[in-house]
Amino acid sequence: MRGVYSVAEIRAAEDELMARLPDGVLMQRAAHGLSIECARLLGSVYGARIVLLVGAGNNGGDALFAGARLARRGARVSAMLLEPGRAHSAGLAALRQAGGRVLAASPGELAGADLVIDGIVGIGGRAGLRGVAVALAEAAADVFTVAVDVPSGVDADTGAAGESVIRADVTVTFGALKTGLVLGAGRACAGEVHLVDIGLDLPAPSVEVLEAHDVAALLPVPDSSDDKYTRGVVGVVAGSASYPGAGVLATAAATRGGAGMVRYAGTAADVVRGDLAGVVVHTDTWPSELRVQSWVVGPGIGTNDAASALVEDVLSTDVPVLIDADAITIVAERRDLIAKRSAATVLTPHDREFARLADPLGADRLGAVRALAAELGAVVLLKGDATIVASPDGAAWVNATGTPWLGTAGSGDVLSGLIGSLLAAGIPTALAAAAGAYVHGVAGQLAAADGPPSAPDILAALREAQRIITAT
Repeated sequence: MRGVYSVAEIRAAEDELMARLPDGVLMQRAAHGLSIECARLLGSVYGARIVLLVGAGNNGGDALFAGARLARRGARVSAMLLEPGRAHSAGLAALRQAGGRVLAASPGELAGADLVIDGIVGIGGRAGLRGVAVALAEAAADVFTVAVDVPSGVDADTGAAGESVIRADVTVTFGALKTGLVLGAGRACAGEVHLVDIGLDLPAPSVEVLEAHDVAALLPVPDSSDDKYTRGVVGVVAGSASYPGAGVLATAAATRGGAGMVRYAGTAADVVRGDLAGVVVHTDTWPSELRVQSWVVGPGIGTNDAASALVEDVLSTDVPVLIDADAITIVAERRDLIAKRSAATVLTPHDREFARLADPLGADRLGAVRALAAELGAVVLLKGDATIVASPDGAAWVNATGTPWLGTAGSGDVLSGLIGSLLAAGIPTALAAAAGAYVHGVAGQLAAADGPPSAPDILAALREAQRIITAT
């Protein structure tokens, strides 16, 4: 797992380290790492034309000192000072001593550059750029650009970005991943993120990004002592006469997620029985009467009184329950159904469903998800380009896999069934949700390789996604 940190946590660690180091050493570490990454990207440094976009403060200083190092290796380095009177004086002196030049801040000067280094604004900046930086950001879009620590115009804490922002090809970040590099618009603006270790002593992270080997360690693998019951039994209440496909997708995903048995107790029994021969279909039986290790409830069930009764019955059980889609709409009006539960609960809303449970999402998606998880005492998985999973204690995970093509009808039904199977296997609740999002994202990427995928395409790719992950 990779830890993700807030600006306040990074600042505190930097201050503590700088108090123990000679003046300027930390900036030199950052500049050295930045120059090495830029040299690697260029391939050949000698003769390369590099333009530095330099704002006030330490971020601009990092760019200037890195530019000086590259100039000493034969690069033709020019700096555009957006605030000449506030540029880092020692960095500027080092650049000039190395043969670098200072140019007027003109967008036209970026044309033909081999590399632009964005040092306009650091982690203290907020969303959006102003003044001459707007035109420079537009011009930089046509040139290979490396952002220093965080793309200028991206809020390092939330990932929010204004209309004008640097869209980097690569971001070289120092010490630790910043939240704004893995969430929101910041994730796309950052491009490929390279982390440079500068020696920060950071606390244990409360936000993490799962990697393939983490997920591989979580995915259930049966041994010779297992049978269909010990591997986990999932119950599914999904689908209806109007939306039978939701029942099929959620139930099939549960079978492909590794569950030993899947019981279906929804109202699309005939369709599920016809499509999925290995599923045990129950009719005229309340979910609470069945023995399972987890329940998935909500996709395509509707919101009428009959559906509400099914949701209430599922939530009366003492096993983990995943609540999705229509069931979210129902519990938004009946929060008591969640509050009185003793077993784990997972809710998987998209943005509009989230707004039924809480206030509409603002720029701080991570903060909003954590707040709702704490309020409900449940794990909340917010779907999106970067899916967020938060537990009631504040721990959170950001998913780095996936594709915008996952925004298709039925994709969420697949995710719900998949996570249900992981819950039945006994994986800790929040990690089951985070691992499910990771596998689902990889399946979406595989399914999109041949063009826009449908939900059945994503479902079909689940096994290959798990194989790739476990082979990593």
